[in-house]
Amino acid sequence: MSLWLIAFSSCILSILIYRLVKFATRTSSLPLPPGPKPWPIIGNLPHLGPAPHQSLATLAETYGPLMHLKLGSVDVIVAASASVAEQFLKVHDANFSSRPPNAGAKYIGYNYQDLVFGPYGPRWRLLRKITTVHLFSNQSLDEFKHLRQEEVTRLVNNLASNHSNSKVVNLGQLLNVCTTNALARAVIGRRVFNEGNGDFDPKAGDFKAMVDELMVLGGVFNIGDFIPSLEWLDLQGLQAKMKKLHKRFDAFLTNIIDEHKTSISRSEKHKDLLSTLLSLKEETYEDGNQLTDIEIRGLLMNMFVAGTETTSITIEWAIAELLRNKRIMTQVQQELETVVGRDRNVKEEDLPQLPYLQAVVKETFRLHPSTPLSLPRIASESCEIFGYHIPKDSTLLVNVWAIARDQEIWVDPLKFKPERFLPGGENCDVDVKGNDFEVIPFGAGRRICAGLNLGIRMVQLQIATLAHSFNWELENGINAKDINMDESFGLGIQRAVPLLVHPKPRLLPHVYSSCF
Repeated sequence: MSLWLIAFSSCILSILIYRLVKFATRTSSLPLPPGPKPWPIIGNLPHLGPAPHQSLATLAETYGPLMHLKLGSVDVIVAASASVAEQFLKVHDANFSSRPPNAGAKYIGYNYQDLVFGPYGPRWRLLRKITTVHLFSNQSLDEFKHLRQEEVTRLVNNLASNHSNSKVVNLGQLLNVCTTNALARAVIGRRVFNEGNGDFDPKAGDFKAMVDELMVLGGVFNIGDFIPSLEWLDLQGLQAKMKKLHKRFDAFLTNIIDEHKTSISRSEKHKDLLSTLLSLKEETYEDGNQLTDIEIRGLLMNMFVAGTETTSITIEWAIAELLRNKRIMTQVQQELETVVGRDRNVKEEDLPQLPYLQAVVKETFRLHPSTPLSLPRIASESCEIFGYHIPKDSTLLVNVWAIARDQEIWVDPLKFKPERFLPGGENCDVDVKGNDFEVIPFGAGRRICAGLNLGIRMVQLQIATLAHSFNWELENGINAKDINMDESFGLGIQRAVPLLVHPKPRLLPHVYSSCF
């Protein structure tokens, strides 16, 4: 008997046993949420297509905003409206605070020993507390404000030098360098990439390639996650790629930690997060354990991936929308000139005085959420939502992308219209911090993104600075209305085609001369 026949027979037997056990142990008389009929063995996996967030949004038009799918042997619940999302992420949040098993967390990450994919419990709460207190608190954000300002100023100077050299700019690359260095200076006390004379640091390119690959691999629906009996076969080759990528990331992070240890003297006092983490290794916590090297590397990976890629993606989408909408760009620039003038750079202190700019940022979060499908959660116990039975161990996906385009909530949902968030607009009171479920780019509930306040500050500051400091022309004289706005699906929605532009300085010359 061939290996493939044995595997196939084992798969069939496992699924039959699983379904018999599920049927025998089910106690609820309530129906499951509606959904498309699954195929044998593979379930609804073929329904997902190359862009699952779009496919699931289309299915929701037929089956409603609360759907049940069978992906392999796994029950998957999809929330595709604000009211349904609120039930899961607020009313029943405690029941959906852990993550389901998945290959990405196991092989790319550190086997669930991190903040993003770690199971909800004492260790997760410890990691959350450490990052909240030492990096993401308002006090910490204010302490590191000058570092963010300096990196944004470097970005401006670098873009200005590209103009003098008549070079076309891959905006996403430079945004990633800026965001990564700003975060790195707070996390590890130094920049990790350099740029000068308009040149792009090859190390930054390697890092971005790693992050891009992680986002792509993490966004693939891995057959082994949904049909566990086939995991060992690695039918899509994902596990091998994940293990290889993990080795590259681990080497990158280990090098950072080793350099950090050797660059500081014991008498020196450092305020960066890594110094704090290394010092906390000596403490014993309530569970009797100490912070481990693996948990430290896991946290650093979380920071450098979630804290950089999602931010730079959002800013790139925002600039693309401003280029396509000249009226909106003009209004943003007029507001900036009124508040800031043309003889200095934008500062974080200016942001509260820029309501139209803030509306542009909100509209970007709505139309281009960096994470279109929420990271999956798992039901610790069965529960009832809107009269439907939600089985224990179900995987929950919240379609953030679909909710933000819901025609019952948004007027002209496909139109980029910042005015909807201004006083008098139809959604003027909606915020993006997890309190209003119409726009949840950072998630909501216990698992809401720990770095949301930093992310909002960085996105607002960089969009404001780029709009204030430059006028923009597209590569090869492309008309702004012809900008390719196609999406590339992964854990985050990247642009399918990078935004290539020529920056044209518009402020007084001395503004571009400051350098750090």
